[in-house]
Amino acid sequence: MATVPLTLAPYNPPEPERRAAKVRLRELLADRPDLAERVQAIREMGRRVRACEVHLTTTCNIRCKGCWYFEGGFDAAVPETSDIGLIRAFVERLDASGVTQATLIGGEPTLVLNRVQPFVELLPYITISTNGLRPLPREGFENVAVAISLFGGGPLDDDLRAHRPNGSTFTGLFDKALGHYRDDPRVTFVFALSEDGLRHVEPTVRAIADNGNQVTFNFYSAHGTDHPLRIENEKRTLAEALRVKELFPETVVSHPYFIETLITGRTHWGGRFGYDVCPSISVELPEHAARVGNGHPVIDGFAVYGADYKTLQFCCTSGDCGGCRDSQAVYTWLVVSLNRFLDSPERLETWTGLAEAYWRQWYWSQRHSPNFARRTASASAE
Repeated sequence: MATVPLTLAPYNPPEPERRAAKVRLRELLADRPDLAERVQAIREMGRRVRACEVHLTTTCNIRCKGCWYFEGGFDAAVPETSDIGLIRAFVERLDASGVTQATLIGGEPTLVLNRVQPFVELLPYITISTNGLRPLPREGFENVAVAISLFGGGPLDDDLRAHRPNGSTFTGLFDKALGHYRDDPRVTFVFALSEDGLRHVEPTVRAIADNGNQVTFNFYSAHGTDHPLRIENEKRTLAEALRVKELFPETVVSHPYFIETLITGRTHWGGRFGYDVCPSISVELPEHAARVGNGHPVIDGFAVYGADYKTLQFCCTSGDCGGCRDSQAVYTWLVVSLNRFLDSPERLETWTGLAEAYWRQWYWSQRHSPNFARRTASASAE
């Protein structure tokens, strides 16, 4: 599962609509200086971040069921390079082009820490997506965000993830991750909810809370199956996710509005998540020309690179748009859709909470805007 923090590019509609949205936003904020301050902080954070994603390696030490990377053949799509000089030159070009944030995925980045180092040295905002089986050292990586995958919760996590490349199985993968990262502020568990594991959601989140970490919800898409987004009882799944969010408002950083959209794929304005609205694509690829021009916002300059450090990938995850409900793609879609939240002060406040919760996921963002964490927790408790 990808865990990509993306640049929150402004909505870019035709000029008359853009002017009207600006006027409406000013009107809504005129009597809410508290809200205006929060919106300004969000915009300042967004201006700092220009993002990319990099497939750091094609190698992984486990084979999760439903992993889009291996199910989609990304491990064989491009030749992997281990040339540190080439990788450093690649990161230098990113830096020179204005990129400030990179999400490093795989494969498994903790297997190739020498490839991580140039990114940490040259870019200010780094997120490392890991399965948790090996620890990321603190020394030299103090300011990175660590996103740890988690499928289903409880024993279901081992059923889905604890499979070695040779086909053998093991147990205790989640417990290993907890042990590696106890009281580590860098860490966010990215918990892919599964309808089969609803009874495990509360105890799993409780274990994360007791371990001193935070968690954001994802949606378990069984890539490689005929129906990766199948869910039999949507209302029950949503109710349990929202209940656990209410029980652990400081640990679960996902905003309730986001949780509902993640599970249902729908929004209050009638939008449905899919390729035509997903902003998390490599915008320079020619096959995206129609999508970029359809009027829905995309992430300005966003690109995903394969493990050869030059080939552009389709998007931040699988490219299987009909079977994708990636949490960060959904979150970014909501946050770049500010114009859809301008019909009332209450709706704008919802958007503001969404954006604050989005940024709260990443340790490097918390260090720059610690008020996001405090406000998100306070809003959830009200």
